[in-house]
Amino acid sequence: MRRFLRNNGLSVVMFGLFLLCWIGQSLTGWSHYNHDQEEHGQSTVTWSQYVTSGEFIEATFENWESEFFQMGCFVLFTVFLRQKGSGESKSFEPEEVDKDPRAERKPDSPGPVHRGGLALRLYSHSLTIALFGLFAFCFLMHALGGVAEYNEEARAHGQPTLGLLGFMASSSFWFQSFQNWQSEFLSVAVLVVLSIFLREKGSPESKPVHASHEETGR
Repeated sequence: MRRFLRNNGLSVVMFGLFLLCWIGQSLTGWSHYNHDQEEHGQSTVTWSQYVTSGEFIEATFENWESEFFQMGCFVLFTVFLRQKGSGESKSFEPEEVDKDPRAERKPDSPGPVHRGGLALRLYSHSLTIALFGLFAFCFLMHALGGVAEYNEEARAHGQPTLGLLGFMASSSFWFQSFQNWQSEFLSVAVLVVLSIFLREKGSPESKPVHASHEETGR
């Protein structure tokens, strides 16, 4: 167990914090939802009913979608875009990640590197594919949760409901998406620029403390 935690400490802590915050979101959201139900003279729901409701699904996945979208874009853009002096940018000279994987393969290289062909081409872009795949899944779940919540409120007020495509064409859906996307891209842009001038000793997300502001890459 000690070795496992030593080798996987970063992911264990990050997933642990995620789970803690997700449970906190569900409990506080459940309380808020039931409070609204009571104010409108409607019946309350159990926690399990709340976490499968349109409101919770929409709130969860509209945030996840923005995270995966910005990460996918950032991974892809850093292939060919640069920011002079930033620790989040590649340098202007060729780097290890630009080398031909077949020429650099080792005995313990991943299987697709040894197989070559289509397997290698897909594996060479697998991180971006996975991130955009997760974004697409969360985008769809956001829409499904959103239309469920929208129709629940519409029925409660005697208004017409919408289908999935109708909701996805609404300003409400795109307002929810854009308000999250803009914050994600702002945070990445701020990190890219701040890493030119600021440091965090010991972090691989920072340039060395002694590095000049002009030095690009980590």
